[in-house]
Amino acid sequence: MAKAKQAKATKTAPAIRTQEEAELVLSELGTIQRAVKAVELEMNDKMSVLKAKYEAEAQPMNAAIEEKTAMLYDWAEENKALILRDGSKTAKLATGELSWRTTPPAVRFKSADTVVDNLKRLGLERFVRTKEEPNKEAILTEPDAVKGVAGITITQSEMFVAKPFESEIERAIPVKKKA
Repeated sequence: MAKAKQAKATKTAPAIRTQEEAELVLSELGTIQRAVKAVELEMNDKMSVLKAKYEAEAQPMNAAIEEKTAMLYDWAEENKALILRDGSKTAKLATGELSWRTTPPAVRFKSADTVVDNLKRLGLERFVRTKEEPNKEAILTEPDAVKGVAGITITQSEMFVAKPFESEIERAIPVKKKA
C-alpha cells in the first residue's frame, strides 16, 4: 500500500447525498489518480532520456578532467621540492593552486558486532559505546505505566482514506473529532 498523503478537504465541492453518488465520486477519483500516475510515468521517462543525454554529453569532459588531474598530479609529485615552500602543502601557480590534503583519521569496521566482542574479550570496554534512549515500542505496549511521566506524550490520530480500486495512490486527510 502506498504511503498515505495528507490533503485538506475542499469545502467548495457539492455534498454527496447517496451511496451511488459516493461510488461515482470514488470512481472519478480513481480515474484522476490514474491520470496523475500516467503523467508522472511520462515525466520520469522524459527525465531519464534527458539525464542520459546530458550524462553522455558530459562524459568526454569528465574523462578529460580525470586525465588532466592525473597529469598535474604526476608533475606536482616530481616537482614538490620546487613548488612547495616552507613546509606548505599548497603550490600557488599563475593559473591556480595544487594542494595535498590529509583527511582526518577514520575508523572502519568489517563487522561492528565482531569488533565489540573482541574489545570486550580484551578488556577494552572503554571503546564500546552503550546508548541509552527511551524504548518507544515498550512504552506503547504499556502506556498506563508511563502516564504522568514528564516529557512523554502518546498520540494517535484517525485518518480518512479514499482509495479507489486499481489505484496505488492514496490521499488522506486528518479526521476532525466532534466535541
